[in-house]
Amino acid sequence: MKKGMKFGTKAIHAGLEPDPATGAIMTPIYQTSTYAQPRPGVHKGYEYSRTLNPTRDALEKNLAALENATYGLAFGSGLAAIDACLRLLNPGDEVISTNDLYGGTYRLFTKVHERYGLKFHFTGMQSADDIKGLINENTKMIWVETPTNPTMNIIDIEAFAKVAKEHGLILVADNTFASPYLQNPLDLGADIVMHSVTKYIGGHSDVVMGFLALNDDKMREDLAFIQNSVGAVPGPMDSFLVLRGIKTLHLRMERHCQNGAAVAKWLQQHPKVEKVYWPGFESHINHDVAKRQMRDFGGMISFTMKGDNMEDAFDAVSKMEVFTLAESLGGVESLAGHPASMTHAAIPKPERMKIGITDSLIRLSVGVEDIDDLISDLEQALS
Repeated sequence: MKKGMKFGTKAIHAGLEPDPATGAIMTPIYQTSTYAQPRPGVHKGYEYSRTLNPTRDALEKNLAALENATYGLAFGSGLAAIDACLRLLNPGDEVISTNDLYGGTYRLFTKVHERYGLKFHFTGMQSADDIKGLINENTKMIWVETPTNPTMNIIDIEAFAKVAKEHGLILVADNTFASPYLQNPLDLGADIVMHSVTKYIGGHSDVVMGFLALNDDKMREDLAFIQNSVGAVPGPMDSFLVLRGIKTLHLRMERHCQNGAAVAKWLQQHPKVEKVYWPGFESHINHDVAKRQMRDFGGMISFTMKGDNMEDAFDAVSKMEVFTLAESLGGVESLAGHPASMTHAAIPKPERMKIGITDSLIRLSVGVEDIDDLISDLEQALS
C-alpha cells in the first residue's frame, strides 16, 4: 500500500487485493474450516480457520491500517477482545480503569476476572494525575475509554500514555465511540486499541465483532496465541460484512458528526432537558483535549431530563419513532437507550449515580437519517 494514503482510500483499499483465482474485487467469503496440505506441515499460510482464515486475514490487515497499526486481531465480540487483553495479566496483577465505562466491560472485570485474582481500581480520569496514587508494584495495565460510555468524558490519551511508559504499564484504549476515523490512540502513545466492531466500524447493526490493533511484536505474539487458543474468533461471513461496512466508514462518520452536532445543540435549548453530554461543547470537561486528539466530536450524545425521573425518561424513549429504543450504537439508524436499565444495569446504582448515570439519563446514537426528521422525532417524544 502506498505510504501516506488518506483515510478514505485506506478504508477501501488497505490490505486488500483482487482475488488471485478469479479477479473478484470484493474479498471472497472463504467459508471453510480447514485447508488441504500437500505434505504434513506444508501449507499456504492457512491450516485451520480458527487460527487464520483468508477473509478474516484481509479484515485484520485492513483495520490495522486504519488505526496506523502494524498488527490487527479480530475476535467474536468486543468483550472477547477485552477478555484477551486481560489474559495478558497474571493473578495478583492490578488494573486501573476509568469509572465511566461500558457496563459489559465493568461486568467482565468485576464478575469474571476478579474471581481469578485480578484487582481493578475504578476512578475518574479527568487528569493523568488522578491515577498516580493508585499505581503500585502490582499495577500492570491502564484501561481508558474516550469518549466514555455513556457520559462522553474525554480522557487525554497522550498524558496517560506518558504515565504508563514511566511505570512500565500497558495502556489499552477503547476507541469504539470515536472509531479510527476520528481518533487513533496508537499515534498518541497507547499500546493496544480495542474496538467493538459491532458499532461504527461495522455500521449496519448486522455483525457482532471485536478488534485489537497494536504495534509491539511480542504483545502481538502473545495475543495471537490467546486468540487461537481460546478460539473466540469471528467467522468469514461476519468478516466479509465488516469489510463491506468499512468501505463507507469515512462517509458515514461525517454524517454522524454533522447530525450529532445538530441534535446536541437542539437538546441544549430544550426546556425539559437538564444537561447534555457532548464533547463538542466548549463547556464540556476536557473539550480542549477532544479538539486536540479527535478530528470531530462524533454522533454519541447523552442527556438528562429535569427532575431526574426515570418514568419521564421511559416515556420519552418509548414515544420515539425515528430513533429506535434498542441496545447498541453506531449503526446508520438512530438508536436511543436508557443506560441505567439497559447497557449499564450491571453497575450498582450508588456507583452509577456517582459517575452521572442518573435515572433520567438517555443515550442517543445519532444516525445518518435526514436531520429534520430526527429533530421532529425528538420534539414529539419530549412534548
